[in-house]
Order: sequence, then structure tokens, then C-alpha cells
Amino acid sequence: MFIAQKLRNQSVSAYLIYMYQVEDLVRAYGLDTDRIATEYLSRFNYDDKQLKQAVEWYESLARMMREERKEGTGHVQVVQNTIDLLEDHHRELLADDDERDYRVAYYRALPHIAALRSQGNNKDKHEMENCIDTLYGVTLLRMQGKELSEGTKSALTPITELLRLCEEKEQTSVNL
Repeated sequence: MFIAQKLRNQSVSAYLIYMYQVEDLVRAYGLDTDRIATEYLSRFNYDDKQLKQAVEWYESLARMMREERKEGTGHVQVVQNTIDLLEDHHRELLADDDERDYRVAYYRALPHIAALRSQGNNKDKHEMENCIDTLYGVTLLRMQGKELSEGTKSALTPITELLRLCEEKEQTSVNL
């Protein structure tokens, strides 16, 4: 919860990747917030007030996941809304004639995005969601100590650059 708040103000991409992790963590605990509190949150040196806030936040997230039927996969609406806002900003930048550097970055990343979209259940996802999914997948692979394929390695730089530029341009306009 505390990390999510901090990341939300610093980097939309980092926030989304963190929220993907949190959703997976909640799923790993079977949406059981008592287990999350005793087995996970107890690892942190929270004072009573912080612990209460964290438990309430995880309870709220688990409740949203149940209500939105996201117990197994997918993202709660608040996360999806953030992805949608990022996608909207991406589309605005592409349409802006003054954003040539953004379009160059986009066309560098596009073959990788297209390859991602052709795989599995990515066809109906926004381009920015595919980019975030890629970074999250890389995060998971690295956490597991697994090697990245050459294709994944070659996709990382242009995708990361596109997201960086999108966020940078966003910070000079309106917050997502």
C-alpha cells in the first residue's frame, strides 16, 4: 500500500508493475486477508497504525477482486483504468504532429508490440498494456532467476524507452 502510493506519484509503469505483483500476491494467498496479515505483512516493521492501514488496503483489494471476478486472472478496475489512461495518453502523443520523437520511439517498439499481441490472449489488449505485461513478465523471470530469451532482450530497450517517453511527456501535461 505504502509502496503503491509512492510509485503512483513517481512512475505509472512502476506503479502498474507493482500492482500486478500485488494482485498476484493476493491470489497466491487465496484472497485470504487474514493469511496476508499474519504470513506476509507481519514481515514488515509496521507500527499498529501502519499495519491496520495495510490490512485494510489488502482487504479492499481482495474485495474488489472478488466483486469484479478477478480471483484467477485480470486486473481490478482501478488498475485497468490506469492502463486505459496510459493508453489514451499514448494515442494522444501519436496523434500530435509535434511529437516526432515519440513516434520514432513508437515505431522502434512497434514490431515487438506486434509480436506480443500475436501471442496468446494479448490480441485484445491495448499496446501500453502489452508493454507493461512485457516488463512484468521480465520482472517475474528475473525473480525466478531465469534467463531472458534473445527476443525478450531485444524488445526491452525499445519498449522501456517508449514507456519512459510516454511518462515523461505525461509529466509535462496532466497527471494520469
